[in-house]
Amino acid sequence: MRVTAGVTVLALVLCGTGRTIAQSPQQQSPIFKSNTSLVALNVIVTDIKQQYAGGLRAEDFEVYEDGVRQQVEFFATAEVPLDLILLIDASSSMSDKVSIVHDAANGFIQTLRRGDRAAVVSFADGVRVLQPLTDDHALVRQAIDQTAAKGATALHNAIYVALKEFGRRPSGSSDVRRQAIAVLSDGEDTSSLLSFDDVLEMAKRSGVSIYTIGLKGHAAQASAERRYFSQSDYAMKQLATETGAVPFFPQNVRELGKIYGAIATELASQYSIGYVPRNVREDGRFRRVVVRVANRPELKSRTRTGYFLTSADTLAAGFSSR
Repeated sequence: MRVTAGVTVLALVLCGTGRTIAQSPQQQSPIFKSNTSLVALNVIVTDIKQQYAGGLRAEDFEVYEDGVRQQVEFFATAEVPLDLILLIDASSSMSDKVSIVHDAANGFIQTLRRGDRAAVVSFADGVRVLQPLTDDHALVRQAIDQTAAKGATALHNAIYVALKEFGRRPSGSSDVRRQAIAVLSDGEDTSSLLSFDDVLEMAKRSGVSIYTIGLKGHAAQASAERRYFSQSDYAMKQLATETGAVPFFPQNVRELGKIYGAIATELASQYSIGYVPRNVREDGRFRRVVVRVANRPELKSRTRTGYFLTSADTLAAGFSSR
């Protein structure tokens, strides 16, 4: 790090678009100012009882990229504000679940803190941004209540639109923000133009944590004793795992409120970590990232599996300067 006029300067790479963060003692949030590069990670740490481990410091973490130790340059706990997109299946198969989804999603929004932003995107045959990112949580709740069930399932298209939504600049300050999507669906994609591989590639480039909730349909519930695991289940699991999040597969929609609560608790337990990559070549190759807690083998950390470094990438990587 370097110090200029009493201001500590940190660098942050957002999927290849390098920007510099400056933070002074008078500022509560880092602010992007110029150009260089840091890789951003949202990290969860749990103990042997699967409880979230709080109170860790920057020096407690070791970060490796392709097996090479990196220097942690940016560190913050969950006070970094959150941008959250609720992605809600509004296809006809959800018709008997709409009221429960509304109640659970509104409960999720009530867990957000002042300064956190949320958006609502619904999908059926098409994709609708019912509410762009806003810190007016009343508007978000109104958008949730607008969702209704009709049509097919364009899940892949919806995830693409949600990731693109993070690329827009809603009104607000230029502070550092974490980014997450909670996607709810109850079946296979039936009408998307994009393939799952396309969406997974985009998700890995974005750095956004994508929590997936795959509601079981009647056929899946009937096959539960035979360990039913569909292609859509596999896709939902991979999407969450690759982005450092968690997949959920409830047998009953009435579990949804509890699941949204679990996601809210996890988001409130994240550590935000940034490092300058030792290899700064923009070669477009996927780079594997591993985070460990030094000298605490009983603690397990989870983050996205890696990132791409290329000047062509434009989406924010994990946390952004929106």
